[in-house]
Amino acid sequence: MATASSVKAQVVKAPAIKAPKAHSAAECQALEQLPNIGPALAEDLRLIGIDHPKQLRGKDAFVLYQQLCAITGQRHDPCVLDTFMAATDFMGGAAPAPWWSYTAQRKALFGQV
Repeated sequence: MATASSVKAQVVKAPAIKAPKAHSAAECQALEQLPNIGPALAEDLRLIGIDHPKQLRGKDAFVLYQQLCAITGQRHDPCVLDTFMAATDFMGGAAPAPWWSYTAQRKALFGQV
């Protein structure tokens, strides 16, 4: 006979289902639907007051990156800035692009971050 503790041990947590990625800014209703944004970066955006993708329109990705570094008290990997650049461009109407396609632009604009 199974006890409550043995039943608890047998419960397996289902894996999180990934949010489908939006193909345009107009259809993007959750941060996790942004191309390149998963749960961790969505949480980082929420830390700096971005709760909805539309709030990224017109934002400066570098300023968002600086805010994240300040609020967490640590320097984040520059790929986070690349990802913020991709997200702000996407919400401004650009086609979805991988974050690493912004690396050269980031280096040209900001040098070593």
